[in-house]
Amino acid sequence: MAEESSPELAEKQKAKKKKKLPGITEEEEPEAAPAVVAENVAGSDGSLAEVKVTVFNDLLEAVDLGEIGALKPEQVREEIKDIVGEIISMRGLVLSIQEQQRVISDICDDILGLGPLEPLLARDDIADIMVNGYDKVYIETEGKIELTDVKFRDNAQLMNICQRIVTAVGRRVDEASPICDARLMDGSRVNVIAPPLAIDGAALTIRKFKQEKMTLDDLESFGSISAAGSQVLQIAATCRCNILISGGTGSGKTTLLNCMTRYIDSGERVITCEDAAELQLQQPHVVRLETRPPNLEGKGEVNMRDLVKNCLRMRPERIIVGEVRGPEAFDLLQAMNTGHDGSMGTVHANNPREALGRIENMIAMGGFTLPARAVREQISSAVNLIIQAQRLRDGSRKITHVTEVLGMEGDVVTLQDLFLFEFQGEDENGKIIGQHKPTGMRPAFWDRARYYGLERKLAEALNMSSGGE
Repeated sequence: MAEESSPELAEKQKAKKKKKLPGITEEEEPEAAPAVVAENVAGSDGSLAEVKVTVFNDLLEAVDLGEIGALKPEQVREEIKDIVGEIISMRGLVLSIQEQQRVISDICDDILGLGPLEPLLARDDIADIMVNGYDKVYIETEGKIELTDVKFRDNAQLMNICQRIVTAVGRRVDEASPICDARLMDGSRVNVIAPPLAIDGAALTIRKFKQEKMTLDDLESFGSISAAGSQVLQIAATCRCNILISGGTGSGKTTLLNCMTRYIDSGERVITCEDAAELQLQQPHVVRLETRPPNLEGKGEVNMRDLVKNCLRMRPERIIVGEVRGPEAFDLLQAMNTGHDGSMGTVHANNPREALGRIENMIAMGGFTLPARAVREQISSAVNLIIQAQRLRDGSRKITHVTEVLGMEGDVVTLQDLFLFEFQGEDENGKIIGQHKPTGMRPAFWDRARYYGLERKLAEALNMSSGGE
């Protein structure tokens, strides 16, 4: 057999070495362009951003991004790295190694992740990411909000990132449906509000999902609650008290709810209802439900009340509602009053008394024609404990009240505080100084604790608190 000519052999070897993503064709390769002078690139973030846009546009012309889903992210990054390097070479762009790596990293983040937000998502110390238009990105760390130097290229890039987030969970955001709740693959909670409602460009808020599973012991070590208070809450969760966690935005309600659910027995059937799934229950027998918004025709919506009502047909032992904010409050109370002891939920309110008022208002606004006294009787018989969480002005989070619901006196629901956080001032650094103090009251769920064999443990916790906490 005659040997292939050396030019043909070289061409075949070149083709074998050349890596391409699915969808790239020889004809689609970017044409070489005049070299860019180094001074116009190196040392200038603005020039580097222009280079990134140029390379990214060439990549879009050369690659069908719709076909890369079959590859693993690591493979995609390697392929993109090769192609971007080739584009930089063909265009004669003069970049340092660090600048080339930055361009490649940013482009990979744009294609595979959330663009300029990826470095922020990778940081464990960030609790919230708040994007106000393409050029203002804020973060919350240690309870403090600060502006970062992170920016999107323009509002179009920001909107594209928002679309990518919501479509991953089967939702949409556009002018016709400009408000959307969603979640990231790691469980982080996302809210998007798009133009025309957001005047200065899309507003994106991400409540980051914490990978480590928090416990009440962790909250105790952070100073959020005392050792005795932590023990009492563990006992209340274990002996199936019905619990409401109250607090403002960012006060740590969901974190506390996650902590409380750790003390649910592994043999119990638990059903969770959320707008965006973020609870991290560790028990084996858990059914997780999530609401669904309406489609383009305004049909197919499944709201929180639909989920809670359906829970009652699923033989639950406990129902956990991520956030109670509408007429589902009535159905949750019904569940608590009909044998589903140990159910829990969160509510936005500034103190335990206000939390009860909020529940009452939700039921009234849901169209239920019940006398106020009847609603209050439902609440007082259903809820055993209200835990108040608060974010203080120094950014710290504290459990400020552990309060029991005792019953009715006339038309008023009777409450009893078990633990209170007493503010004592602040130090020279502005850090709040205070102490969790017991009120000395005997818990009304004492008999329930005895039934579950936890009476001695409860007595020890209360003795601990009276011993100088």
